[in-house]
Amino acid sequence: MLKKIFLSLLLFSSIFADGLEQALDAFKAKEYKKALSLYSAEADLGNAKAQAAVSYFYFNGLGTMRDIDQGISWLTRAAQNGNEIAQFDLGMIYLSGQHVNQDFTKALPWLEQAADANHTEAQYNLALMYYQGDGIDSNVSKAAQYLESAAQRGHPQAEATVGRIYMQLIKFDKAIPWLEKNAKAGDAGAAYLLGEIYSSKEEFIKAKRWTLQAIEGGHANAPALWEKYDLAKY
Repeated sequence: MLKKIFLSLLLFSSIFADGLEQALDAFKAKEYKKALSLYSAEADLGNAKAQAAVSYFYFNGLGTMRDIDQGISWLTRAAQNGNEIAQFDLGMIYLSGQHVNQDFTKALPWLEQAADANHTEAQYNLALMYYQGDGIDSNVSKAAQYLESAAQRGHPQAEATVGRIYMQLIKFDKAIPWLEKNAKAGDAGAAYLLGEIYSSKEEFIKAKRWTLQAIEGGHANAPALWEKYDLAKY
C-alpha cells in the first residue's frame, strides 16, 4: 500500500532541535504566513529540514496559495540535501503518479537513498518495486533483502511477507524464523508453509505441530498435507 504523500507533523518536531523554535511555535499557533516566512529564510540557507517544511506549506496551501510545482521543487531540494523523509516522499510521488506523471525511473533512486538511510517504508515500497518489476527488472532476491531490512525494524507488512518470499527463493533457513513468528501470531498460512518445510526436511514432529495448527486455523490445504505424510503417527 502506498503511504500518504505529504509530510507528517513529525517532521516539525524533528525541526525543533535545529534552532527553528520560532517557526515551529508559529506553525503550532496556526500562524502559517509567519511560519512559512521563518522556514523559508532557513530553507534559502540550505537547511534540508526547513526545505522539506516549506514544501509542506506549498502542498497544503498553508500561508500561501497551494502550488504543487513549488512543493515538488522544495521537496526535491530537501531530498538532494539528504533528508530521508523528503527522499521517501518524493520517491512515492513519482511511484504513485500523484501530482506528476508516474515515473518509476525517477522514483527508484529516491527510494533507494531513503532505504539506505533505514527508512522502513522506503525499504518496503522498494521491495515491492523489485518484486513486481516496476520500471526495473524483477529481482526477487533484492526484494527479499529490502523486505528483511524493513521487517527487522518492525514493519508489519514486511514481517508478514518476507518469510513467504524466502520460500519462493527456496531459502528455508531464512524463511523459518519469519514464518514461525507469523504462525505464532495466528497466521494459518504461515503454519501450513512450516508444515511443508519440515515435511520436506523429514522433521515430522515439527511438521505435525505446524500442520495441526494450520488445520485448526482453517487452511484448506493443510488436511491433505497431514494425510500425505501421515503426520498423525508422529
